[in-house]
Formats: sequence, C-alpha cells, structure tokens
Amino acid sequence: MSRFKKKKGSGTPAISTASLPDIVFMLLFFFMVTTVMRETTLLVENTLPQASEVKKIEDKSLCSYIYVGAPVSGIQTKFGTEPRIQLNDSFKLAADIQEFVASKREATAEEKKPQLITCIKADVDAKMGLITDIKQELRKAQAYKINYATYSSVD
Repeated sequence: MSRFKKKKGSGTPAISTASLPDIVFMLLFFFMVTTVMRETTLLVENTLPQASEVKKIEDKSLCSYIYVGAPVSGIQTKFGTEPRIQLNDSFKLAADIQEFVASKREATAEEKKPQLITCIKADVDAKMGLITDIKQELRKAQAYKINYATYSSVD
C-alpha cells in the first residue's frame, strides 16, 4: 500500500477572504476623506461686499449664519425679487431670529456659549433696513457678537 493517496476530483480551492477587511477599510477611509459634508443650500443671491481689513474666524463651528439677499432666479416666481432672510435651509422672518439663536445656544456646550458668533452674510444690494431689523432681533436675543461676512480686496 502506498502511504500517500492521491486526491481525485478535488475541484477548485476556496477563495481566500483574508484581505477583505483591508479592502473594506481602504474603501471606508477613501470615502471618509473625499466626502464633503453638505452645508446650507443657498436660496438667496449672495455677492459679498469688499473690505480692506478682514479678520478670519478661528472656530467656524461657533458661527450661526444668517443669509440676506434676493431669492435665486429659479425660485423668484414663488418668492419674488425682494431681499429675504434665510436661516438654515428656509426663508424666515426677522421675528424668527430669536428662536434661531436660542436653538444654536441650546446645541452648544456651556463653556463655549459666550464665544458664539452670529455671522450675517448679506448681499451687496440688500437694504439696510432689513439688516437693521436683523440687528434689533439679535439684540433682543442677547447675541451681541456679530460678524459681517466680506471678501478681502487685498490678497
């Protein structure tokens, strides 16, 4: 008798799955790096005014943005051409700003609440009366740190 037996008809060997976790983690890492988190969808035209002295905000997570401007051309038939206020992803009235600021305060850690900044991104053609109404509502909400977004004329 022979010590070694020959296997007859063993078929194809099984596929090795040892490298699958590595491939999955590479794909996960790739998509985490290349994916951009969606910010607010602009519903207003927003051409920022020019400024010569600009200071960059260090921690943008502490900013809550108020956009002011005329609705974009695709929705002007529904909302008109007058400048409007956009909070997050919808049009609001000036009276809704206090609630907007309060919700941002509630979502912020206690030690960072004094550092909260309200950033107004107003279109060049926005009426000053609307900006004044926004500022009055921010005063009522006790949001005194206000930043006016501009772009630098000196690069």
